[in-house]
Amino acid sequence: MKFSSIFVLIISFAFLSCNGQASKESQTIDAKVFSEKIAATPNPQILDVRTPAEFSSDHIDKAVNVDWLGDSFVAGTEKLDKTKPVFVYCKSGGRSQSAVEKLEELGFTNVYQLQGGILKWDAAGLSKPSNKITGMTLQDYNKSVDSDKKVLVSFYAEWCAPCKKMTPYITKMQTELADSVTIIRLDADKNKTLMTEMKISELPTLLLYEKAAVKWRKSGFISEEELRKQIQ
Repeated sequence: MKFSSIFVLIISFAFLSCNGQASKESQTIDAKVFSEKIAATPNPQILDVRTPAEFSSDHIDKAVNVDWLGDSFVAGTEKLDKTKPVFVYCKSGGRSQSAVEKLEELGFTNVYQLQGGILKWDAAGLSKPSNKITGMTLQDYNKSVDSDKKVLVSFYAEWCAPCKKMTPYITKMQTELADSVTIIRLDADKNKTLMTEMKISELPTLLLYEKAAVKWRKSGFISEEELRKQIQ
């Protein structure tokens, strides 16, 4: 390749980078750093991509809601300034990852994603304190796992993809193994107080109890075969 051609390519790359076409800076960061960067940014653009129902129940201060699962995500982001940082989060990280990719396509060049979503934010103690109890209390939970039989507790959410895959065989096992194992399914969105107090920051999360003591714990997808091995 001739020197002149190489020179043209270098100049073109530099031009595109300066205009934000080739240089993109998207980062996935933990809750503490996410919080610190928001605090250090004047008038931060915080984007909550959960559903309106999730947003109304709790959200990071000063966040705006644009539902990733809705049909107007692109239109909802038009009010954001593409030249300034955008802080994106969802419940556990799945939807926010897709939203970040779309924001990059739209020309946003400085996007921060909250690793693990608002579950990690809550677990890090960054949510505003609340005296409101949502769902089962820790006292009632402890009573439910105190049994002569093994007790398997499955924390799930309706929007959680791995949870959806596991639901059919977990509900089937509730009936099949009822004589030896009590299986309790708890919706994370309906038991927020318990999630916070137990510091559960990933979904699905399963806990196996024997005589009220945790004998096994697993976060993330597990096959039916492997789950049966653990609880038998």
